[in-house]
Amino acid sequence: MFRKVLIANRGAIACRILRTLKKMGIAGVAVYSEADRHSLHVAQADEAVAIGPAPAAQSYLDIEKILDAARRTGAEAIHPGYGFLSENAGFAERCEAAGIAFIGPMPEQMRAFGLKHTARELAGVQGVPMLPGTDLLPSAEDALAAAERVGYPVILKSTAGGGGIGMRVCRGAEELAEAYAVVDRLGKANFGQSGVYLERFVEQARHVEVQIFGDGKGEIIALGERDCSAQRRNQKVIEETPAPGLRPEVREKLLASAVALGKAVSYRSAGTVEFLFDGVTQEFFFLEVNTRLQVEHGVTEEVTGIDIVELMVRQAAGELGPLAGIAVNPRGHSIQVRLYAEDPAKNFQPSSGLLSRVVLPATRCETWVETGTEVTPFYDPMLAKIIVHGATRAEAVSKMRMALEESAFDGIETNLSYLRQVCDDGKFRSGGITTAYLKTFDYHLEAVEVLEPGTQTTVQDYPGRLGYWHVGVPPSGPMDWLAFRLANRLVGNADGDAGLECTITGPSLRFHKAAVIALAGADMGATLNGAPVPRWQAVDVPEGAVLRMGAVQGAGARAYVAVRGGLDVPEYLGSRA
Repeated sequence: MFRKVLIANRGAIACRILRTLKKMGIAGVAVYSEADRHSLHVAQADEAVAIGPAPAAQSYLDIEKILDAARRTGAEAIHPGYGFLSENAGFAERCEAAGIAFIGPMPEQMRAFGLKHTARELAGVQGVPMLPGTDLLPSAEDALAAAERVGYPVILKSTAGGGGIGMRVCRGAEELAEAYAVVDRLGKANFGQSGVYLERFVEQARHVEVQIFGDGKGEIIALGERDCSAQRRNQKVIEETPAPGLRPEVREKLLASAVALGKAVSYRSAGTVEFLFDGVTQEFFFLEVNTRLQVEHGVTEEVTGIDIVELMVRQAAGELGPLAGIAVNPRGHSIQVRLYAEDPAKNFQPSSGLLSRVVLPATRCETWVETGTEVTPFYDPMLAKIIVHGATRAEAVSKMRMALEESAFDGIETNLSYLRQVCDDGKFRSGGITTAYLKTFDYHLEAVEVLEPGTQTTVQDYPGRLGYWHVGVPPSGPMDWLAFRLANRLVGNADGDAGLECTITGPSLRFHKAAVIALAGADMGATLNGAPVPRWQAVDVPEGAVLRMGAVQGAGARAYVAVRGGLDVPEYLGSRA
């Protein structure tokens, strides 16, 4: 067995791999960029090596630096995780040439499945069901002719890449003619490989994939299927296993098709065969093969009890043993959600900044962050994967809803509230959603948006932060304690609930959820949707309304805004001020 393994990755997957290495008694070596020097995977590793500045091209994608780190630390193997160099056949070859085991598939297998059009050819030879489609299309004119034969709508795809990049659904000739050059350019820009083909587009489709594992000698096992239909812009958000609503005979054929495709190339290590599934007809069609560990592998581990990372390490070390001896007996149901640093209210725009409070749920949670972590804009915005297991799907959904309620990732915008609402939605709870589900999901933002901050507008509570002068932290809290407390009482809050203190000039706020507010203290000439707002009384605020507070009129310098239920901000040193 290896004594030392280097992880050529970062974040949650690096921490996940380190956990298995520790269990196996293997030393783990982390590599990190300047932006990740305080990341958890660096702290948890037995050794850590800096490999360059924040941009991935100068650190996590720099093959020379990673190989040099392996040589310097005496690492005998490299696990690439997912993303970055995980499906780079050239990197796998360089590892082998340097006498370092690559924990993953063979380079030729990556090449065979890495381009979708060649993967389709392999699938066709093995008799795996496929959607009507084409080989590579030399020009937009060829694409237009092919679409007429296949029938609209069609989906135009780049032959290289993944993660939804390089895909366009086209419902007519004009749309297809415009999309051809875009998809070709995306493939070349993001993956260094041009080439476009098309397939018939299924409107009400589900995304179902099969986890396979091969010994590189022709033996392949299937570890079950996963439903990954909860997608946003072709990016998975929620995954689960087993896939809801599959008839036993269909599941058997699905797994058999994936195994046949793996055997065709004597596949080595972990891989995933992805299919499009029609829940009405129970037909499935080949999509692609991912020659790496998937983000969602954890749900398969939960229902099978098999550590897929451990299998990968043992296979690379030549200590796997016969695959026939691995019993695959799925039990129960597992669901995973991806917690992202992104703002659902702003079209899922990535966010960055300091996480002022992180509270992890009492379930499996793979993350790289903790309270005080600085989330930078340089990498994928995923902060954590929350994974639950239940005896039934209903139990797993219930556990996930509880886990999300327990969680907190404060300080920056995340999709936590979005995930909570999805898991509360009846369509999701019933199972069998399609890939179009999240496109029509009606997300309700429960927040107050700051349009204009005003002059020194702060969150305060009562009595504030006291008793820390001896360590250099001055007292805080509302300047006018009485006005602040009266505002809270007017809306039915406790005296100490968090509210806003406005100084000299007030803010402009949009309420994305109906609320009840009270204004107290100085008069700032407040208006609600243009109408004057009285002070010292409770006022109903409709959803979408804008509260504007101007400059102080008359005596006083500070005004207070209390909202029924208080403001949801984390405590720090015993106060929300």
